[in-house]
Amino acid sequence: MGTELADILDAAAQGHFPAPDGGVTVVPQPSSRDAGVVAFTAHSVVFTDENPVWVRRILASLDCDPLAAAMNPAFLRALLDRTRRAMDTIDLLTVASPLAGEPPLDLTEVGNADHPRRIRAGKRRDELRVWAADGGIVILGRGVAGRWETAIEVDEGHRGRGLGRALAAAARHLVPDGQPVWAQQAAGNARSVRAFQAAGFRPVGAEALLTESGGAGRGGPVSST
Repeated sequence: MGTELADILDAAAQGHFPAPDGGVTVVPQPSSRDAGVVAFTAHSVVFTDENPVWVRRILASLDCDPLAAAMNPAFLRALLDRTRRAMDTIDLLTVASPLAGEPPLDLTEVGNADHPRRIRAGKRRDELRVWAADGGIVILGRGVAGRWETAIEVDEGHRGRGLGRALAAAARHLVPDGQPVWAQQAAGNARSVRAFQAAGFRPVGAEALLTESGGAGRGGPVSST
């Protein structure tokens, strides 16, 4: 397994995961912006610039199943207090391979979009690009450890028609350089989870992203960050 978060994520995108040994790997933050936890099957990765000795001491002190310790609320609370950061939800982390050809719907790229979804995404991702469709938008940008991430949003009047699935599928055609594209969905956002899985995104784990103070919150019920 790689020793940097980007290496671990790249391997996971190809279907190669940390050994399901109940362990926790602690790696440095890939940037000053991004810290948090990714939980794979029976193995978690904590990415933080805090002392690994402190991380392991807190984990060992918890009265809980060791397999779930890194996502235990007590550990996340301690990490938030230690780093003076904030978080929203624990997300389902999904990934999809790129697809050749044009997206399955008409899109228009827009610059300097003032859509609230773009504003929120701009606080967590770099190199943002935004496309508008009739009734929704799709966003691509570089997020955690430089990975390409997508977010979508469907307008209220266009929900229930498969547009979310089409927007998520479009991201697979739009991602540059033949790279995989990642997406996070709040676990309770069933519409978003269904849309991304129908578009070919496969679950790889869970992610708790710790944001710097003032970070943006989650969107509506058919959106994905």
